[in-house]
Amino acid sequence: MDWSMIGWIALAVAAVGFLVLCIALSVVLFSVKKNLDYVADTLNGLDGQVQGITRESTDLLHKGNRLVEDVQGKVEKLNSVVDAVQGVGYSVQNLNSSVDRVTNSITTNISQNEDQISQVVQWSNVAMEIADKWNQRQRQNKTVKSRY
Repeated sequence: MDWSMIGWIALAVAAVGFLVLCIALSVVLFSVKKNLDYVADTLNGLDGQVQGITRESTDLLHKGNRLVEDVQGKVEKLNSVVDAVQGVGYSVQNLNSSVDRVTNSITTNISQNEDQISQVVQWSNVAMEIADKWNQRQRQNKTVKSRY
């Protein structure tokens, strides 16, 4: 065999190998292109979803801020009501203290004047008995006068 023929066969084998390599490389590149196209489509859809979530999050934050402002306004109004109730509580406490002082004063005066009070009660009982007897005699006198 001639060396030139071997060179041509080697060249043909190299060309076929190069062709196979190019075909294999193009198959791999087309497969990679398909995957990259799929990833690009997925990212485009994901981008739209992220934008939707961003809009909804922004709306939710605005609503939350309005709600916080509303609650703060109501808390400020409620503070004035709490202050008023606290004032009523102080007034009731002062009234209770006054009633306690008056009750203690009356109890002290009653215990100090116990003898005098019992005498007044006895004299008032005597006076009521005298009044009852007087009324009874007046009725008896009227019945006696009406007989004659």
